[in-house]
Amino acid sequence: MKILEMNERERPRERLLDKGAQALSDGELLAILLRSGRRGESALDMARRLLSVVGGRLSGLFECEPEKLASMPGVGLSKAATLLAAFELGRRFMLEDAANDAPVTGPETVYKLMRPRMKGLRHEECWEVLLDRRNRIIKTMMLTKGGGRSTVIDIPALIRNALEKSAAGIILVHNHPMGDPRPSRADIKETAALRDACASCSIALLDHIIVADEHFYSFNEEKTY
Repeated sequence: MKILEMNERERPRERLLDKGAQALSDGELLAILLRSGRRGESALDMARRLLSVVGGRLSGLFECEPEKLASMPGVGLSKAATLLAAFELGRRFMLEDAANDAPVTGPETVYKLMRPRMKGLRHEECWEVLLDRRNRIIKTMMLTKGGGRSTVIDIPALIRNALEKSAAGIILVHNHPMGDPRPSRADIKETAALRDACASCSIALLDHIIVADEHFYSFNEEKTY
């Protein structure tokens, strides 16, 4: 059934304006972004199909390369660009709260900062959070981007960035796409090497946090190093 053939109160756009965006399903919200379907398939049906292709997870669509998303039946470059732009706006909205002068008070502060960047990733990324002497964030920088199972800590680059920004402390953050935040032996070994390198430059390695979507692991809290 075409959306225009639906009862007006059941149409996604009208429901959003009447009930609010929070009342709509993921499929209905995607249908509004898609605007139109294709022959034999409404925008709502297309939205539901796209979600089913990626296991029902919005992060699956977010992770799609533009070419792959555009190649899905009925999508094309224009609709793909609209979807990816909407996802990026949502991600930036989630990151806005971190842009303040509030000090980092613990690993949960950093987890909340980095989770929007790392949620749904299928590869590992390694980031450094640089802090001043009052534990306020100076800058957040991505160091390396790896495969599905591991990434490498670029210790020289990390130290160089910290010195250039006159950082007093560093918090290392990387993600585990498989969902288990516990550190591997390689994680523990590289963290110990980073701790020693930081100490030799009078920079404090305050923590190493592993993000796994809904969970995180803090080396500092668990006394791992």
